[in-house]
Amino acid sequence: MLKLYYTPGTCALASHIALEEAGAAYTTERIDFKSNQQNSPGYLAVNPKGRVPALVTDRGILTETPAMLAFIAQGFPQAKLAPSDDPFAFAQAQAFNSYLCSTVHVAHAHKGRGPRWANEESSFADMKRKVPQTMAACFALIERNMLKGPWVMGELYTICDPYLYTIAGWLEGDGVDLATLPKVADHRNRMSERPAVQRVLADEKA
Repeated sequence: MLKLYYTPGTCALASHIALEEAGAAYTTERIDFKSNQQNSPGYLAVNPKGRVPALVTDRGILTETPAMLAFIAQGFPQAKLAPSDDPFAFAQAQAFNSYLCSTVHVAHAHKGRGPRWANEESSFADMKRKVPQTMAACFALIERNMLKGPWVMGELYTICDPYLYTIAGWLEGDGVDLATLPKVADHRNRMSERPAVQRVLADEKA
């Protein structure tokens, strides 16, 4: 059985939703950031990066959301969470998720993770001020060029959708008005109506 380590409010939500959508047999363990559990010896033995998510499989431990989402899609092909029979379309899905991981998530992280990139307190404040602009620019690109609608890849619901839903959930806190992004807003509404999403959100709030 799979085991997902997660923390509410993080990008781990995407993998949690994907596991639920796939009908996978899995368990979860919540990591408490407030007590710095992510840096405890027990969790570092699971994920030396000290971050979530981490997914324990029968072949080893996976980290990094795009990799975990691809594993879930390919491990449960009956759920049809990715166009696995079309190499180009699958690469497009991977490109979208890689953009969320390498660019959008990093832009968001500048709000509260300044010490990753600088030492001076003044630099942290400057990074934080920049976040509304960078996140708005990232999502303007998604809105204009990347979100095909009604789902990210068009008519097919894929592993891109829980990931976009997760990161778009940070926009309000990052100072971005969702009303300026009608396609993204519609996508969030569609996602919120999915039973798997509702089950996961209820579980993470419990």
